[in-house]
Amino acid sequence: MPADDKQKRATIHDVAKAAGVSAATVSKVLRGVKTVREDNAERVRAAVSALDYRMDPIASGLRGEQRRIIGAVVPDLESAFFGRLVTGLERAAEAAGYHMIVATSRESEAREADLIQGMNDWRVAGCVLVPVRSERGLGARTLRDLDMQAVLVDRVSADDAFDTVSADNHTASAAVADFLVRLGHRHVLLHGATQISKAIRTRLEGFRERALALDPGMRIDELLSDAPLEDQRPAIRDYFAANQGTDRPAAVFSLSQQSTLLVLSEIRRMGLDVPEDIALVGFDDADWMQTTWPSITAVAQPVTAIAERALGTLLARVEGESTGFPVQYLEPCTMLVRQSAGQTEKAPPRRSRNGGQ
Repeated sequence: MPADDKQKRATIHDVAKAAGVSAATVSKVLRGVKTVREDNAERVRAAVSALDYRMDPIASGLRGEQRRIIGAVVPDLESAFFGRLVTGLERAAEAAGYHMIVATSRESEAREADLIQGMNDWRVAGCVLVPVRSERGLGARTLRDLDMQAVLVDRVSADDAFDTVSADNHTASAAVADFLVRLGHRHVLLHGATQISKAIRTRLEGFRERALALDPGMRIDELLSDAPLEDQRPAIRDYFAANQGTDRPAAVFSLSQQSTLLVLSEIRRMGLDVPEDIALVGFDDADWMQTTWPSITAVAQPVTAIAERALGTLLARVEGESTGFPVQYLEPCTMLVRQSAGQTEKAPPRRSRNGGQ
C-alpha cells in the first residue's frame, strides 16, 4: 500500500479540534485530572473513541516532569528465574500505571553500565538492576554516578545507596546443611556454575557456616568456575575421578539451576545413581526437577515476592513515599524435598570415611 494511502495516527491536536477544546484540556482528561468541566470531558472522550486515539508515551513523557517508564536490566532472559522475575516486574509495573523497558547485560559489566546509561538517556523514572557481580559492581556505580532512582535485586546484600531485594540465600542454604547433616551426610560437594555472583557466594557461605557449626569434622569440597558450561563438564569428571570409593562425596549441593542440570548429567554419564550412590540438592527449583526421575530436591526461590517487593520499593522512592535510609529486604525460600535427597529406607545416606558419626 502506498504511504499516502495509509491512515495517519491521530494526534492530541486532532482530538482537541474534534472536541472543541485545547490540547491541554485533552491531556488533563487523559491523565484523569478532575478539574475539567464534565461536558468538555465527555466531548474529549467521544473524540478519543471516534479517532481511535492512543497517547504517545514518548511525547507525553518529554512534556512531563517524570516519565512513567521503569527500566530493568537483568543478566539474561534464557534463565527461567530471570524470565519469571521480569514477568513479575512487568505485571507489577503495569498495575501501577507504568511501562517497562527490559534489557540484558549478557553477564557483561561493561554492557551493564552502557545499558544503564541508555536508560538514563531515556529518562526512565527508575531502574531495577540485577547486577552481573554485586552491589559493588560497575552497574551499581553507574547508577550512583548518574544519581538515578534504583533498586538492586538478587545478587546483592545491603547497600548504602540503594534498597536491595533478594532471596534469603544464607538462611536457605543453612537449612540445606541442616537437612543433609540430619540425613547423615558428612562429605558434601558444593558446585557452582559461576563464582562471580554474590548470590552464589552467599549460598556457599550459608551452607559452610551452618554445616561446620553442626559438625566441625565435616568435609566440604568446593567446585566453582566461571568457565563456559561445556568446559566445566570435564572438571566435574576429574573431581570424581580423584575422589572415588569412600572418598566420593555422599551428597552434592548445586548452587544454581544451571549447576544442578550440569551435575546431574555428569553423574549419570559416570554411571552413578541418584540417590543410591550420591544424594543431590539444588538451589532454585524448576519444572523439569519435578518431572525428571528421580525428582530433584530443591530450594524454591520466591520469585513473585521478589518482583513485587522490588517494584513496590522502587516506586515508593520514585513517587516520594519513601525517603529514609536504604533497606535490605530478604525474602524467605522454601525447600521442596523430593526423591534425589535419598530419604528412603531402601536408600539410606552413605557415610564417608572422612569425618562422620
